[in-house]
Amino acid sequence: MLKSGAAAGSPCGSLRVRLGATEAMLRPSGALWVEHVRALVVADLHFEKGSSYAVRGQMLPPYDTRETVGRLEREVEATAPSLLIFLGDSFHDRKAHARLAPQDAARIAALSVGRTLVWVTGNHDADGPGDLPGEVEAEMTLAGLLLRHEPERGPQPGEVSGHLHPCAKIRGTGGRVRRKCFVTDGERLILPAFGAYTGGLNVLDRAFAGMFGMLPMAAALGVGRVHAIDWRSLAPD
Repeated sequence: MLKSGAAAGSPCGSLRVRLGATEAMLRPSGALWVEHVRALVVADLHFEKGSSYAVRGQMLPPYDTRETVGRLEREVEATAPSLLIFLGDSFHDRKAHARLAPQDAARIAALSVGRTLVWVTGNHDADGPGDLPGEVEAEMTLAGLLLRHEPERGPQPGEVSGHLHPCAKIRGTGGRVRRKCFVTDGERLILPAFGAYTGGLNVLDRAFAGMFGMLPMAAALGVGRVHAIDWRSLAPD
């Protein structure tokens, strides 16, 4: 279980957690907010996933980037970060930045006004963000945390990652519901995918096995609120 006091509610619907010695907020959008360094962290945006599918003949509405950028803009407006950190797989493939509509590229670039953008590279976007503003890193440290795209195996105190698109299937009296979620044991944290077209992998999947030293908690994204879910209330797909 999480240590006593490791998670607590917030007036904005976020969930306050402690990762080692670092306090952070899990926001209903799926973003991580580290207030004392004014850093906003998002993972797995997968810009231009829709156009990637279209190239292969599978037609999806081409609005995923527009919707995801809108979510980002709302988070930036709400938190006014000094640092905006993209935790890998910001683009769905290595040619995605070239497929950005000019207006979408301009809106992403505008997010750098008054703050630093950091693009942590992932397995989908190892070449970085093209000509968009910001710094490119393979991983980075922040307030005692190690930020990388793909979680390492075994105990990794202080690690914050994405990549796995965690999702919780929750048993309840009214049936079962599936939601994107954060997952943490108070030592490490895996973020949900932020992108509009991104799916989720059930946190009971074997991909998560062995990553947590203690029984973790799923923090499920609800409407305007993050819900702390006991691991024993979860169901497999």
